[in-house]
Amino acid sequence: MRIWTFFVIMVWIFTVAEIVKGEEKEKMNQEISLPSEAGDWKWDEKEMKYDFRTLFKYIDGAAELYLAYGFQNLTVRRFEKSNQPPLIVELYEMAASEDAYGVFSFEHQDEAMGIGQGSEFGGGLLRFWKGKYFVSIYAEGEGAEVESGILKMGRAVVNSIPATGPEPKLVGFIPGKDLGLVDKSVRYLKSHVLLNQRFFIAHQNILNLNRKTEALLAQYFQGKQKTQLLLIRYPNLKEAGDAYQSFMKVYLLDARGKDRLKTEDRKWTFARHWNEFVVIVFGSPTEADAEALLKATEEKLYRK
Repeated sequence: MRIWTFFVIMVWIFTVAEIVKGEEKEKMNQEISLPSEAGDWKWDEKEMKYDFRTLFKYIDGAAELYLAYGFQNLTVRRFEKSNQPPLIVELYEMAASEDAYGVFSFEHQDEAMGIGQGSEFGGGLLRFWKGKYFVSIYAEGEGAEVESGILKMGRAVVNSIPATGPEPKLVGFIPGKDLGLVDKSVRYLKSHVLLNQRFFIAHQNILNLNRKTEALLAQYFQGKQKTQLLLIRYPNLKEAGDAYQSFMKVYLLDARGKDRLKTEDRKWTFARHWNEFVVIVFGSPTEADAEALLKATEEKLYRK
């Protein structure tokens, strides 16, 4: 009887969990109803929409960033207020919340404003992400009420997004500030082109990055020097092994089969392959520092 009762309880728990999960997914997929006004700025009743075929017409030269993160569509609205410059709201729908996080992280550098799941405001531009949406808000000019207007608009827009979403699990697999993690340096990357823009490795895609892989680039202070940590997760063990061998043959050819090399600038590069992960340390001042950062990362992966 006890076994049967336990079984019934477990079935009920899993059923409730699936219902909650389904409700959250439904919230994530709800169409966003952007505000028509905020802080006396009123929508001009015009709305522009772009998909992956037309995005280049709106942001030629920068569309590749969004397309790399599973871009779905873009909605643009213009808000006006007397004697003040118009405010522009750009709402990017991405494939998943992890992608929205990735777009935000790629250029993250300013102070947080407490809007959405991650935000920053600097140079007259508000950027934030929530759920599978990335948002940017800015003014077409300067004005005494612009800054407060942008922030009010940001809070109104974020309230129109019904659900939050998880950030990439990979973010939890790297060492923190106890190992010297530099604030606002974590980049979640989905292509070798984006990786090279943040830290150049090679013109060719020697690490085989694509939409099915996940890469995390972060900076660490080791002494007075900055070291780069690159963590990549592949779909399976074979793809991780192939990418590791490709990197070793091209980037660490002079290491002669070892997992480390002291480069011409007298700094250390380490590379390790662990299950479906490849972990690389670039520019470490000492061999011991590189080993410590690798070991701390491997311990995180072991506990995942």
